[in-house]
Formats: sequence, C-alpha cells, structure tokens
Amino acid sequence: MSEKSIKSELETNSRTDWERLRNMTDDEIDYSDIPPLDDEFFANAEVWTPPGMDSITLVSVDRDVLEYFKGQGKGYQTAINAVLRKYVEAQKKPVTR
Repeated sequence: MSEKSIKSELETNSRTDWERLRNMTDDEIDYSDIPPLDDEFFANAEVWTPPGMDSITLVSVDRDVLEYFKGQGKGYQTAINAVLRKYVEAQKKPVTR
C-alpha cells in the first residue's frame, strides 16, 4: 500500500479541508478553547484504548519499515494498523480461480 493510498483511505469520508490545514502555520491555529495541560492533568490522566482495540508492544519490526511509517508523520501507528487490517481482510476473502 502506497503512502498516497494510506492517506487517501484515512481522508476519504472526511469533510475536513485537509489542504487548508496542511498550509496553516502554528500561529494561525486557534487554541483558545483548549485549556492548558498542566501537571495536575497529567497526574490524573488515564491511558485509553478504543473498544475493540488492544494496546500492544511489537517486539521486532524491520528498521526500514518502522522508519517509513514514522516518516509519514503523526498517526503512523494508525497507518500500520490500517495496513495490517487490509492484509487480514485480504486473507479472509475466498480465492477464486
């Protein structure tokens, strides 16, 4: 799966103007409705995993594979999951000849 198809898959049903967001500078982002995250917030924070998902640690991944996904930027773990999901779905399809 190419970089373009992974990003396309994640953005397919979105109404977000991704191009406008990609071109925004940090100074143009309005953070006024987000409270500051102080020490108290992090002291009380809980790790949350969406229903139906498990948080795991992979013991071994080829360095170049990991670097490729990390190079895609934020959300690379989600992209890895999307690729694994497509693989699993492809394995479940009956083979017709």
